Amino acid sequence: MTSVAKIFTGLCLLVASLFTLQAQADTLDKVLDKETLRVGVALFTPWTIKNEKGELSGFDADIARKLAADMGVKPEIKVYEWDDIMPALNKGEIDVIAAGLAVTPKRALRLEFSQPYSESGVGLATHTDKTKHIRSLTELNHKDITIAVVNDSIGASLAPSVFTQANIQTFDTADKAEKAILEGKAHGYVASQAVVRFFAMDNSDTIDVPLPEPLLSYKVSFGVRKGDQALLNFLNAWVMARTADRWLPATQDYWFDSLEWREAQ
Repeated sequence: MTSVAKIFTGLCLLVASLFTLQAQADTLDKVLDKETLRVGVALFTPWTIKNEKGELSGFDADIARKLAADMGVKPEIKVYEWDDIMPALNKGEIDVIAAGLAVTPKRALRLEFSQPYSESGVGLATHTDKTKHIRSLTELNHKDITIAVVNDSIGASLAPSVFTQANIQTFDTADKAEKAILEGKAHGYVASQAVVRFFAMDNSDTIDVPLPEPLLSYKVSFGVRKGDQALLNFLNAWVMARTADRWLPATQDYWFDSLEWREAQ
């Protein structure tokens, strides 16, 4: 390669890197310029809950508001069906996902993960009457058993590998999956451990959580678009700071380990 070609190539790489850095800063700059942080959430108790007035509460709703406050901007919390939330991020409809998003290699191909801000697990809820004769997890792995999951969720990823012989029925919302098992159309429901726990608590005459431990533990992180490094840097710093000052652990304890919030709904 001639010296002129080398100089030209070097200039091209420099320009490309400058454009990349600009692109990485764009989302964070836009958030600060517009003074609004658009946060995508999904309705899973107690991650995000909507009451009869349409008001949002929950662990991730609290996180969205605290995150925006620490940035000095207003939060705009947008609710999505679970299988729409990652496409919404990539379309630019939201700036960040805060929705109990489990870190998986497959998802890492579609978005950037922040440092984990929480830890959860995949649990199993069962229809008490339909499974009263079942004594082990192995007995649920049968062709006559139907397991409900929410599309593109961590439960949907795990269930086929645990219940290889069962009929895995996929729903686009948690409400539809829960309705199916309540109506006896499914024997079990695989979802976040917190989701199945509170689902069983609200329907104790019909639903049980038979396993003392989760089927799988996982880390929960924010999700941002590929290349949004400046925003990702801020989120990582935020997680570190709010873990150190105990705001994150205290907020998680409130929503996942106490029942105080239920009295306030």
